[in-house]
Amino acid sequence: MALLEVQHVSKRQPDRTILDNISFKQEVLQKIAITGESGAGKSTLLKIISGYVQKDSGTVLFNSKKVAGPEEKLLAGHKEIAYLSQHYELHNNYVVKDLICFQMNVDEDEATALFDICRISHLLQRRTNQLSGGEKQRIALCMLLVKYPRLLVLDEPFSNLDLIHKNTLKAVLEDISDRLKITCLLASHDPQDTLSWADEILVIKEGRMIQRGTPEEIYYEPLNEYVAGLFGKYNLLSPAQALWFRLEANEKEVMIRPEDFNISSSTRSDVKGTIQKISFWGSFYEAKVLVENLVIVVRMRGSQWAIGEEVYITLQKKIALQIPG
Repeated sequence: MALLEVQHVSKRQPDRTILDNISFKQEVLQKIAITGESGAGKSTLLKIISGYVQKDSGTVLFNSKKVAGPEEKLLAGHKEIAYLSQHYELHNNYVVKDLICFQMNVDEDEATALFDICRISHLLQRRTNQLSGGEKQRIALCMLLVKYPRLLVLDEPFSNLDLIHKNTLKAVLEDISDRLKITCLLASHDPQDTLSWADEILVIKEGRMIQRGTPEEIYYEPLNEYVAGLFGKYNLLSPAQALWFRLEANEKEVMIRPEDFNISSSTRSDVKGTIQKISFWGSFYEAKVLVENLVIVVRMRGSQWAIGEEVYITLQKKIALQIPG
């Protein structure tokens, strides 16, 4: 039995449709990420699931019971679903421990464990106006966890975080799942936040779910250019250009990720081109290679090539996605 069931949920405004017939299920401890461009409807969907926004049609079931919207009950929300907004706020100038303990109903050992999981033990004696954004977020998260929800819903939790605080939050979320056995559902537009975390990804565009699948399926088998672009750079080859690499495109465009190409000095490789630009990205380099009238982006481990140098491109994987025409 699924922990969460979203059935044909829609939400409309007079001038546009925010959500259109969204359905999915989430099992206990399954990690689901919802992604899409800004304005796609992600936040509205999470608020409906959490009981803070009224849907126009459809049903949300939590543990087989209906989740009521704010127009159906006196106090909005659901006691077993914790929602962390991207616009969370803390009372100003409070001592952190006092602020958290004000609403805690757990013993000292449980409190210590929660502080440890949220990585805030060293912050308990500070005041809330002395904290960074990432520290405030983890405190707001701890204030939700003291009620031990069964489902934690996070709206763009990684936005505006530097890499250090982002990695800390990712570790916190892992512990929330592993140690507290709380199921997590989040929305994010950054592929680096969803691909490495989620068991399943739901892609939304203009209020409609257009694709769902594992991170690998979404990354390597996107339905269209919109989905492909959400999860990183890609090369789009016409049927004629696909033949350069001995790919049969069946009159459809072919999508190939930059890391699926390889640059070589061997003339026995497939296609000759000229390097136009090389960019360093930390753990890899990216080269833009001009082949006839097409610029192909290739991801490389090293930087042995130079701008203006003639090279040969090989397709490492003879499997490429055909984008519907």
